[in-house]
Amino acid sequence: MAKILITGATGGLGGTTARFLKEKTTSDNITVLVRDKESDNAKALASEGFELRSGDYDNPDSLAEAFKGIDILYFVSASDIGKRIPQHKNVVETAKASNIKHIMYTSTVRKDESSNAPLHVVVDAHVQTENWIKASGLTYTILRHNLYAEVIPMFLGEKEQLLQSKTIYLPTGSGKTSFVPREDFAEAEANILADPSSYENKVLEFNGNEQISFEEVAHILTKTLDEPIGYVSPEVDEFKQTMASYQLPEGIIGMLTMFSLGIAKGEFDQKSNDLEAVLGRKTKSINEFLNEVYG
Repeated sequence: MAKILITGATGGLGGTTARFLKEKTTSDNITVLVRDKESDNAKALASEGFELRSGDYDNPDSLAEAFKGIDILYFVSASDIGKRIPQHKNVVETAKASNIKHIMYTSTVRKDESSNAPLHVVVDAHVQTENWIKASGLTYTILRHNLYAEVIPMFLGEKEQLLQSKTIYLPTGSGKTSFVPREDFAEAEANILADPSSYENKVLEFNGNEQISFEEVAHILTKTLDEPIGYVSPEVDEFKQTMASYQLPEGIIGMLTMFSLGIAKGEFDQKSNDLEAVLGRKTKSINEFLNEVYG
């Protein structure tokens, strides 16, 4: 089997994908990229038999060393949205120079690629990265992710906070999202890594099987918590002022606003069966996911 390098391995997606892939091949075929080999997450991966290689998207020399002998690169997009463009360029250029044969990249679904779109800063980095990969001459699989289901508790807070407020307060309007739990992404992507030849030079849209609004999330949580959970979609200025009154950092307010407006405008109201086809089943329901988180 080809030698695979999984980036972002100490994060939720990369590490989970590596563990799913280990069920399909020996860990000798799987190498994981970490920034700090001494971190607890890196040590946990090493204890499971994964070969660790250190590398940083900001440092092309470290990437060149880490990419030696690698056939397939599982390229998880950088976590710092503001730094993605130079970091992603480093990864693609180094992968080409290192004779990597296949890149599998985690991108995003979208409808509006214009500079006026609420999510332009996110979408633009992904569009540029996809174009660099396609122009590299390497074979590729581009995976356009819908939003993680884990975004819901990140936006709403922990169970105790929700029981106190009894309100979902987000400017998402009636927009729907095809949420996908992280484990479903990881399982599907491990399936592809185990047999990438079937997905060469393809762009897959990874959407959940349900399209659900935050008003519907409120209805589910009302049943889950056995408490009435309301939904309020304020005007953007009111939302920002309210969040600021709770001393929420400006960067967090900006992120919440940007994604909420993207949801309101239907950017994540997407349908496709690509993920179901790769998984061989439907994605976990949001009702089940929310019951696990808040039940």
